[in-house]
Amino acid sequence: MKTIGTSLILAIVLSMVMAGTVWSAKPDPDTLRIALLPDESPETVIEVNKPFKAYLEKKLNKEIELIVTTDYSSMIEAFRHGKLEMAYFGPLSYVMLQSRHDNVEPFAAKMKDGKTSYNSILIVPSDSPVHFIWQLAGKDVGFGDPASTSSHLIPKQMLAKYGDLDPSNDFQTRHLGAHDAVAMAVMNKKVDAGGLSLPILKNLTKRGVVDPTKIRQVQISSPIPEYPFVYRKDLKTGLKKDIRQAFFNLEEEEILKPLRAEGFAPIDDSAYDIIRETATILNMSLGN
Repeated sequence: MKTIGTSLILAIVLSMVMAGTVWSAKPDPDTLRIALLPDESPETVIEVNKPFKAYLEKKLNKEIELIVTTDYSSMIEAFRHGKLEMAYFGPLSYVMLQSRHDNVEPFAAKMKDGKTSYNSILIVPSDSPVHFIWQLAGKDVGFGDPASTSSHLIPKQMLAKYGDLDPSNDFQTRHLGAHDAVAMAVMNKKVDAGGLSLPILKNLTKRGVVDPTKIRQVQISSPIPEYPFVYRKDLKTGLKKDIRQAFFNLEEEEILKPLRAEGFAPIDDSAYDIIRETATILNMSLGN
């Protein structure tokens, strides 16, 4: 299969999005362009998901291009402008996309521990004087991408719900990008606290990126609906069926591990109503 450099793919996608270029959307294209979450460096995401790419090429008999944009907003815009056939969104970024673009359909959510839900976590440095969430009043709190569910929306919801803190006044918001950047900032005391995905934090700890002795949990969220894979609604019916089958039959650990999944289960748009409701409570615009 022909391989295109990550930086070149990114440059092409973003330049065309900015220029407003519209590609004709084919119902059964020879190449499926799939965006993966920018929750770590693009090079890392592309490299560890090579087995996933090879699996889909074999099962679907199509070329696969894996794309990692600079942030969630770029990923949303790439899908809106017809630059992607499929994408792996966070719950909030999916809802933001769906509020602006109706040609998108979630079809699979990853399973972990037999569930299609996960948790967000708020952490502080291990020697922090903060032991209760309300003690973060006036502190610098690190978050990931503004369109991140578990590294922005839900941590802010926890601060409001459990700490009675107003996100617009009672603490300083520091957007740091990816989840790993948030964890590192807390570990290195660049911020007083940080919110990120609990599964991602566990993975960073397991890989030795984060020293668990240098951080401490303050709060874990209620269950959040898992990250959805989505495709264009107007793809050919037979192709969508083949894609779903490929996902639901996926069992190879080397493919699932980089996606932090044990498998995939069916999901639909209604599962994400809780995200819409939370955004409304926090007066967070979804961009529609």
